[in-house]
Amino acid sequence: MPHVFARPAISRETSRAAPALTIGGVARAADVGVETVRYYQRRRLLPIPHGGGVRRYSADVVDRIRFIKRSQALGFTLDEIRELMGLEDGGNRGEIRTIANSRLAGIRDKLKDLQRMERLLSQLVLDCEHSTASTRCPIIAALSGPS
Repeated sequence: MPHVFARPAISRETSRAAPALTIGGVARAADVGVETVRYYQRRRLLPIPHGGGVRRYSADVVDRIRFIKRSQALGFTLDEIRELMGLEDGGNRGEIRTIANSRLAGIRDKLKDLQRMERLLSQLVLDCEHSTASTRCPIIAALSGPS
């Protein structure tokens, strides 16, 4: 399985030779909407090109958006993604591990909650299946009663 945060290699020559993209071109290339690009700019995840007229973006911005989307798919918040991008050179692996371990702990907590919910709901479905028509449905009773 490829490393989730691996960024496609773009040589400096390719980057310089590639034509600058409009915001629409960036959005299409990264498979996001234009508003998503603008939102990421407001959240300081993407640079805002300078200059008058039509703003032009480098191909690196597409890679950055892909990094953001992959990170979000793993549950990282935009603030955590900004931190990871600040550590992008990989030099501070301890800090990167700290952020990733924090996210991993959150995922494990959610899994425990989901497993607890699955056990409870499975039992309620089983109780309902074996209850008589004259008694109140155990599922409704459990959801209506005190927590």
